[in-house]
Amino acid sequence: MNNFPILETERFILRQLRLEDAPDLFSYFSKDEVTEFYDLESFTVVGQAEELIKNWNDRFTNAQGIRWGITFKHEDRIIGTCGFHNWSKEHFKIEVGYELSPPFWRQGIMTEVLKTVINYGFSQLGLNRIEAFIDPHNISSRKLLQKVGLTEEGTLRDYFYEKNKFVDAVIFSILKQEHMAGDLDGI
Repeated sequence: MNNFPILETERFILRQLRLEDAPDLFSYFSKDEVTEFYDLESFTVVGQAEELIKNWNDRFTNAQGIRWGITFKHEDRIIGTCGFHNWSKEHFKIEVGYELSPPFWRQGIMTEVLKTVINYGFSQLGLNRIEAFIDPHNISSRKLLQKVGLTEEGTLRDYFYEKNKFVDAVIFSILKQEHMAGDLDGI
């Protein structure tokens, strides 16, 4: 991956995050309802958003993952992000993650975006497996992942240590053969 790929959906452009996007990220990462199931505390200063952008861009530069900023086609303002991390190249698998600003919840945005990102992972990155780990109480993420074709595999007890406590994780996955057999655009 040399050049950051720009992806398009029907309504959105997925592009590389820039430092000038930090205020947009801060606006929603400073909300507890966004970070409730995230492995970050709610942001208190814009500098935290800048560091997150740098971290995600460094992962791309080092071929460890890719995180797209989500913008409407008609407005270049970040409303969320989606992308890949924890890339295990030797096993052809990667983990997907995402978040969205609350005013845009329950509008089918992440469904549209995630389908495109999953397609990219299988068609361009040569992946065989895409995984997602969610908090068992995150019902919205559970429904989203099922809607875009991921299968729930089980609960990993006390799998993560986040915000000074151990938390369970529910693991979901989709395999390339399942993706190829299904029509994600028709889901």
